[in-house]
Amino acid sequence: MNPNPGKIDDAVLALLHLTSFTEGKGEYAVTRAWKGHDWDALNRLHEKGFISDPKNKNKSIVFTEEGRQHAEDLSHQLFCDEM
Repeated sequence: MNPNPGKIDDAVLALLHLTSFTEGKGEYAVTRAWKGHDWDALNRLHEKGFISDPKNKNKSIVFTEEGRQHAEDLSHQLFCDEM
């Protein structure tokens, strides 16, 4: 088997979206997700600018705005039926 890291990253980002939650209100709101996924994939998503650095004591990551939108798009593309 020859895994494609890009496809893995897309799937992990979409799964992060499915388990995400928002903290705070207004300009202080951030969208978080628990970081129970492959560390290599989380590091690549951080390098791509989609999530905060997963190497910290927090049990969750924070989406960047670009990452949140891309995760939502991928989640619909991978997991939803066409309407």
